[in-house]
Amino acid sequence: MAESTVWWLITGCVVAAELLSGTFYLLMLAIGLAAAALAAHAGLALAVQIGTAAVIGGGAVIAWHLLRPASAAARASANRDVNLDIGETVHVDAWQPDGSTSVKYRGAQWTAVHAAGTLPSTGAHRIVEVRGSQLVIEKFEP
Repeated sequence: MAESTVWWLITGCVVAAELLSGTFYLLMLAIGLAAAALAAHAGLALAVQIGTAAVIGGGAVIAWHLLRPASAAARASANRDVNLDIGETVHVDAWQPDGSTSVKYRGAQWTAVHAAGTLPSTGAHRIVEVRGSQLVIEKFEP
């Protein structure tokens, strides 16, 4: 079996493992393995193929880690990718003296508080975080 075929098979296995695990870093390593397969097609020595896989794959992992979107590091309670309530709107009729309010959302009454740095006001608000059974909201500015 040709060396390039082995590299392509390993690349396919790593991509399949990424699909099963959801670890995006495995795709970065697969890029390095694909580069090694191309090096094998070019007829380079095995040591150069291994070095290519290490440098390209490792470089891609480091680059992704440094350049990944900042939203990927957001807490789950405020991350729209995790919690689909983030960004939805609710209507506030009045605020309690303790800074909380009761809003109807998804057919139930929820306790809501205003987000840090915002003043309580009535009207439409957007959900910015969900803390257990409490919504954190801010004034909705269309």
